[in-house]
Amino acid sequence: MAEFNPKYPLLWHKGDVYLKIFCSIPQLATGILLKVKETPFVIDPGDGILRDLSSEIGQNGILKIEHIFVTHGHHDHIGGLWALLTYLNVMRKKGTVSIYFPKGCVEIHSIYKAFFEVYSNELSYEIKLVEIKNETKINASEIEILPFKMKHKEKINGLISEVPSLGFKFFCGDVSIFYSGDTAYIEKFEPLVEGSDLAILEAAAGKNENSEMHMTFNEATRLGKKAKEFFIVHTQLEH
Repeated sequence: MAEFNPKYPLLWHKGDVYLKIFCSIPQLATGILLKVKETPFVIDPGDGILRDLSSEIGQNGILKIEHIFVTHGHHDHIGGLWALLTYLNVMRKKGTVSIYFPKGCVEIHSIYKAFFEVYSNELSYEIKLVEIKNETKINASEIEILPFKMKHKEKINGLISEVPSLGFKFFCGDVSIFYSGDTAYIEKFEPLVEGSDLAILEAAAGKNENSEMHMTFNEATRLGKKAKEFFIVHTQLEH
């Protein structure tokens, strides 16, 4: 089977729903913009997200951001969060920005603590941390979101441990989008992907059938075919 080599950005839209995957490369960066009508949502603000959002929706669009969804705390998924939060403050955003993330994700707590220590005396908007502890639907502006637990692991100093991680299914009126985040295959994905208008599935394991950290191309492709359309992302690109 040929290596899957997506050419970013990836674009998708249906009715009032628009999605752009700026990038999703393991160990480098992931960044996704979801727009429902004129309301922007950010998913996994990896490195470069501020630059990409600026090019895509401009200053006025960025100032409309009120909801950021984080699948897990690895640098390639949150590396641009500080820059985005800082820009919102420099541009004097008003209101609230909610950050949704899995319970136990210490990276988000650490970023928030450090950011608040630096900017608390001049912060123009409120940051609300929403630590997700169960698989219950969330309402956010124009959409509903169903979070679900992933099976993602990491290896540090030879030891393998579980990473607090989530996937999300976004319900935008009659349009539904499944996003796996980083995960090994889990059987419960099947009904969640089934019938979705779009499935975004990672395949960083490539052909490695023994991976405990990511899905293979075959697993991601088989799952994707259960949706109406699908993207395979977070793959190891050929050099």
